[in-house]
Order: sequence, then structure tokens, then C-alpha cells
Amino acid sequence: MGAAKNRRMPRAVREQQMLDAAVRTFGQLGYRAASMDEIAELAGVSKPLVYLYLNSKEELFTACIRREAEALSGAVMAGVRPELPADRQLWDGLRAFFTHTGQHPDGWSVLHLQARTHGEPFAAEADAMRRELVAFVTRLILVAAREAHSDPSLPEGEVAGLAEALVGAAESLAAWANATPGVSAKQAATTMMNFAWAGLGGLMEGRPWSPPGQELHESQKLQESR
Repeated sequence: MGAAKNRRMPRAVREQQMLDAAVRTFGQLGYRAASMDEIAELAGVSKPLVYLYLNSKEELFTACIRREAEALSGAVMAGVRPELPADRQLWDGLRAFFTHTGQHPDGWSVLHLQARTHGEPFAAEADAMRRELVAFVTRLILVAAREAHSDPSLPEGEVAGLAEALVGAAESLAAWANATPGVSAKQAATTMMNFAWAGLGGLMEGRPWSPPGQELHESQKLQESR
């Protein structure tokens, strides 16, 4: 009776079961060490059925990356309300990011560690998600600049660099938080805001950090202009 019921399970549901099992196996064992036998056993299906649905280990891993990337991006975007000030948008986005990565550590391992260390096309799949997050943060920085100044003068390259740095720091912090017992999503987001927004706030207010010696150089140029 149970076997007959399983055979009638819709393909989409069965495929999600396989992906759940695959994400858990890849996330905990790594891509190379994970076997299709282990994934099939965890999913409660035969190995030939896994191959029938997802063709190969490579295609299965790619499907896992895509699903986890879409879920993470969707969680971050859904957590942000565009009508709020830029700092609140960033805070809400970071909370959503750390909440999702904390609740799905195997999926985060697949995206942050496994996909990037096993070459193309896996890295390209993960990079597509990262570009989406960087674009989102870039927009927030530009919004913050508009809020701080009626005529923002941040160079495009500087904004792009700030967004890359912030996303990279958040990724590293998520990996650390998942490996450190007792660190909540709220704590991780607070750490990230203290790290990032204090510096962004100064930049938006026209108080950028300058390398040692440059302050004196700028002061001399100002005196000469007088």
C-alpha cells in the first residue's frame, strides 16, 4: 500500500524530496564525497529514479545550487520594504539574509563553499545570485546617498566597491555565525550594521576616511588656493 502511494506521488513533490536530500548530503559531505547512493537512500527512492529525474550528479548539484540561490535571494528581497529609509532596508535585508542562512546551513554550505570550489558551471550559478545581492546593496547605497545629499557625488566605481565589500563581509559572517554556537540572526545583522553602516554614514555625510598623510595634503592645497 505504501509503495503504491509513493508511486503516485507527483513528480514535482518527488523531485523536491530528492533535492532536499541532495542539499543535505552535499552540504554536509561536500560535492566530491557525496554519493548518489546516499542521496537516494536519504530521499527514500532508488538510485535509478534519481538518475531518471535529474540525469547526473552534476545536474543534480546544479539544480540544488539554483534552488538554494533562488530561495535565499527571494527571502532577502521579501524581507525589505522599499518605502523605508535606506538604513532600515539594509537592516531588514541583513536580518532576512542571516535568518535564512542560519535556518538552512546545508543550503548555505552548498552556495558559499561547495559551488565556488568545484569550478564551472557551478561557480557561475552561485555568482548569479551574488550579483543580484550586490545590485540590491548598490541600490541601497545610492538611496542612502540621495537621502544624505540632494546631489550625491559618490563615484560609480566607489559605490560598486562598497557593495561588493559589504556582500563579501556578510557572506563570511554568515559562515562564521553558522559555525559558532549561540549566534543569532539578529546578532549577526547587528554586527554587520555596526561594521558597515557606521562607515557608510560617515561617507554619506561627507566625512570619508582618508589615507595617512592625505589630510595634510588636502589642507595644503586648500591654503594654496586661498
